[in-house]
Amino acid sequence: MGAAALPLTAATTSPAFAAAEMMGIATTRFNRVKLGSFEVTTLLAGTRTVPNPQSIFGMNATPEEFAEVSAAANLPTDKAQFFFTPTVVNTGEKLVLFDTGLNAGGISGALKAAGYEPEQIDTVVITHMHGDHIGGLNDEGIPTFVNADYVTGETEFDAWDTAANEGFEAKMRPLAEQTTMIKGGASVTSGITAVEAFGHTPGHMAYMLESDGQQMLLAVDFANHYVWSLAYPDWEVKFDRDKAQAAATRRKLLSMMAADKIPFVGYHMPFPGMGYVETRGDGFHFVASSYQQLMD
Repeated sequence: MGAAALPLTAATTSPAFAAAEMMGIATTRFNRVKLGSFEVTTLLAGTRTVPNPQSIFGMNATPEEFAEVSAAANLPTDKAQFFFTPTVVNTGEKLVLFDTGLNAGGISGALKAAGYEPEQIDTVVITHMHGDHIGGLNDEGIPTFVNADYVTGETEFDAWDTAANEGFEAKMRPLAEQTTMIKGGASVTSGITAVEAFGHTPGHMAYMLESDGQQMLLAVDFANHYVWSLAYPDWEVKFDRDKAQAAATRRKLLSMMAADKIPFVGYHMPFPGMGYVETRGDGFHFVASSYQQLMD
């Protein structure tokens, strides 16, 4: 019996049975789905934890109301996780990137993880001029997307043109002559249409994708949190320039998506940022996508 036990004793002290190394929290960098004949790839260009979320969301709610809503959704009130999610749309003819994240390294790394190179991007669409959307356009003046042309909203560009904003001057101003300025309803390319979603910024634009009878809205920042923005669309958000207009835009577009069952991508929604909207009481409810866009 003693001899038989020897191998077992040796095995329990072998390095093969030592505790596994802690690997740290991680997620994937991209998520690719089908929309008709399009491929839509959301990219995790960055993520960070932000303290005191009621200093950003629900600014006109009482602390008690904010805490009650958060607890019901199993959310902490002392911190929140922010996601930065540019989207690539491959139409079969063009590779179109919507927004560029916080910096060139983040967007380039996410693109490469998804199998793309920055040089492959044909068109970069800038939905609005906040730093987490234009930050990846260049790296200390060196353009990230050397073969791309650029598209943005005319109203948005004009609003920042005289604002003396450091980020705009460093990132967007050098591309002005390469940028096509558009209005709501304009086509970026076949199957991609600009949708006015003003309020978050003066000319903030969403984009409707349509292919083979299927639709998806790139909602960007008109609703920035899956609970605090959807369930309570009238709650004020720190980064909304015109808070009343932003709330009206949220209700209008959320109502449209709920009524027509149109999936959407939210730039700051929990990655991969894709889901549906349902009406619930006086607000709305976020339903994360499962396999709807994974099937041919």
